[in-house]
Amino acid sequence: MDQLANLLAGFGDALTPMNMLWVLVGCLLGTSVGVVPGLGSSMAVALLLPLTFALDPTGAFIMFAGVYFGGLFGDSTMAILMNTPGQGSAIASTFEGHQMAKSGRAAQALATAAIGAFLGGMIASVVVVFLAPRLADLSAAFGPAEYLALALFAFVATSSIVSDSVVKGLASLVLGLSIAVVGIDSFTGAERFTLGVPEMFDGISIVTVTVGVLALGEVFHVASRIRRDTAAHEIRPSGRPFLSRAEFVEALPAWLRGTAIGLPFGIIPVGGSEVPTFMAYDAERRLDRRRRDPQFGKGAIRGLAAPEAAGNATTGMAMGALLALGLPVSSTAAIMLAAFQQYGLQPGPLLFTRSADLVWPLLASFFIAMVVLLLLNLPFAAMWSKLLLIPRPYLYAGIMVFCGLGVYATSAQRFDLFLLLGIALVGFAMRRHDVPLAPLMIGLVLGPLFETSLRDGLLSSDGDYAVFVSHPIPVAIYALLALVLVVVALGKIRSRSSADV
Repeated sequence: MDQLANLLAGFGDALTPMNMLWVLVGCLLGTSVGVVPGLGSSMAVALLLPLTFALDPTGAFIMFAGVYFGGLFGDSTMAILMNTPGQGSAIASTFEGHQMAKSGRAAQALATAAIGAFLGGMIASVVVVFLAPRLADLSAAFGPAEYLALALFAFVATSSIVSDSVVKGLASLVLGLSIAVVGIDSFTGAERFTLGVPEMFDGISIVTVTVGVLALGEVFHVASRIRRDTAAHEIRPSGRPFLSRAEFVEALPAWLRGTAIGLPFGIIPVGGSEVPTFMAYDAERRLDRRRRDPQFGKGAIRGLAAPEAAGNATTGMAMGALLALGLPVSSTAAIMLAAFQQYGLQPGPLLFTRSADLVWPLLASFFIAMVVLLLLNLPFAAMWSKLLLIPRPYLYAGIMVFCGLGVYATSAQRFDLFLLLGIALVGFAMRRHDVPLAPLMIGLVLGPLFETSLRDGLLSSDGDYAVFVSHPIPVAIYALLALVLVVVALGKIRSRSSADV
């Protein structure tokens, strides 16, 4: 009841005209920046940070919250329409969301993403309000062994499930891991696979890889087939700018499952919402294989609904972890932590007692931002889908320009533009030879976590590998992985047997 009373008091402060203005400004800015390939909520918060010195802390953080959530909405818009995610959290949405757009259901796809983001964010906000004091207990249960098991599960499950060829899936995974290890070794300080190029000492940015593989790679692929396969790639928005009752009923379980997957990752420092969105997508794909008429690969609405809900659930919980624990679990949360310190505040358990006049209006603004973003995005879903009516030569030329601008804005180095071109050619080659892209992105995102967990565990146990199976959580994860592999193997054996017959 204390939390409820504090939240109601927070709504009283957040619903003032000036704070409502900051919520609206933050949502609009976040959505606008998220639409630009290569940028996203973290970039928007970083750019706006120096501009908020004149604001009071409550107004500044309310606006940051709108930017944070709005960036995710913008990322999803471009991921669905142009197959160009602004950040890694929207990568999983491209697989089925863009297929929906290509089949003329762009407006329905955008509505699915908006409602999923709303549900995931709202449920996460409720959990944060009432369970913030217990976040530390769950986070403390994860150590190197648990992180290693989680990363290994994602590696093997993704590479074996998302592709009909296990060899192609593993090849994509290895490519992603190879990119992830480029740079300076954080343990020894030695150079690794940099070819002596100083610009590669900090590694290859995930933004550059994401934009290159998913955006420019798609542009090159479309350009290579534009004269031979005109009708197949012609995208025309049509149909209703809202979900039918049947579509809503089909998407609802996926929204709820995605939210359930995303919530725990908000307090587990695995780099943000990339991991839960991929896991949510993978879970729906495995469920789809049991159907008589599998829809994945054709624009399955559940393959879009689950990642969107998971991403926003993770984001909401990440804000709770930042406020309650002082634990930044993503790059945007890390920037938010710097913003708190800029105002002389230190997030953690004492923040709720020492700065309650800031925390509770901020938590109330989460709910307000979700409603504002839903009201902004649902009515404009049909309008956003009109972007697909732009002639393809102009459309893809514009995408290339924004890709270059987005990558250059993150580093201000011309070398990254040449690197972007090289990675785009790799993405183009993968598409031509039907090599899946998801394992590459999983390897890139989770590679550093896997390596750090492996080395931390071995250092803490004097080289004893038994440390990775000495706790119940990793053992349970490995058992689940073995079960998944058995199910996948049996499914492929049955499909081959039926094909032979």
